[in-house]
Amino acid sequence: MAKDRNSLVFRLVITLFVILVINFFLPRMMPGDPFSTTSADEVGEEIIVMTEEQRLYYMEYYGLDKPVHEQFLIYLKNLMKCDLGKSIHYKMPVSNVIILHIPWTILIVLGSTLISTITGVILGTYSAQNRKRGSDRIMMTGMIAFAEVPSFLLGLILLLIFSVHLRLFPLAGAITPFAHYNGLAEQILDILYHAFLPVMTLSLAQLTGVYLLTRNTLITVTTKDYVRTARAKGLGEKTVWIRHALRNALLPVVTRVGFMIGIMMGGVVLVESVFSYPGIGVTLRSAVISRDYPLIQGILLVIAVSILVCNLLVDKIYSKLDPRVAV
Repeated sequence: MAKDRNSLVFRLVITLFVILVINFFLPRMMPGDPFSTTSADEVGEEIIVMTEEQRLYYMEYYGLDKPVHEQFLIYLKNLMKCDLGKSIHYKMPVSNVIILHIPWTILIVLGSTLISTITGVILGTYSAQNRKRGSDRIMMTGMIAFAEVPSFLLGLILLLIFSVHLRLFPLAGAITPFAHYNGLAEQILDILYHAFLPVMTLSLAQLTGVYLLTRNTLITVTTKDYVRTARAKGLGEKTVWIRHALRNALLPVVTRVGFMIGIMMGGVVLVESVFSYPGIGVTLRSAVISRDYPLIQGILLVIAVSILVCNLLVDKIYSKLDPRVAV
């Protein structure tokens, strides 16, 4: 047991170090630097071009004039002190920028994970119970076709239908600008109102994976001997499906949830851009455009660590649900 724990810690350390290396050098592989050109993201904004003297001054101020290996060592040293650096674009600590924006991303990612998992399990169970029937074929064909639609295109479709034409939901933002709330409940409702379409977009994008995994696993599980034994004992069909079949079929779904969060964290950049949602995805996009190395490094590191933590939690939950895995 201790050997396995040490092996796990070693793998985590190696993985984290590889992430740090990629995290540091990848932004610097982009053409240009933060001070060659400060360009506008929006059409019509002024484009400011720095003089060479100004550029060299800021390169020295942010330590970007040093050799890359020295910059990397300084980066590691600062990380040891939990210092992610200072954002070039926002002119404030990277940790403060992340703290301001990541709660919005957590809201839509967790909400999407919950909705897509519950809905996928329900639809997958229904489809497995009615396999080889017309409803199963129609549902499975629709789900497979639906899975081919990119998440950003889904977002645009929902935005056009529910915001532009029906005007049921806002076009952009996370809260109503300059709103005065009469209480906490009203503020929460306004936040959920603005988050509805981004959450639905991410949920629909991940729904098919959960549905197919639940359906196919249930079909396999129902052929097992313990399910036949349960039926032979005279247990009701509902009890057989819930207590014996679905309980065992959920084990792969738990693993899928961990990977799903990672996929969402990657796809949230496009979805947040579609809805102008002020989460970490939009912040990463603006950081890439402005070549804000410290902010790019900080956001990618937080995303990578979040995915690692989610996978560890999934492994722990899986071993609790299936003690055979922990042996």
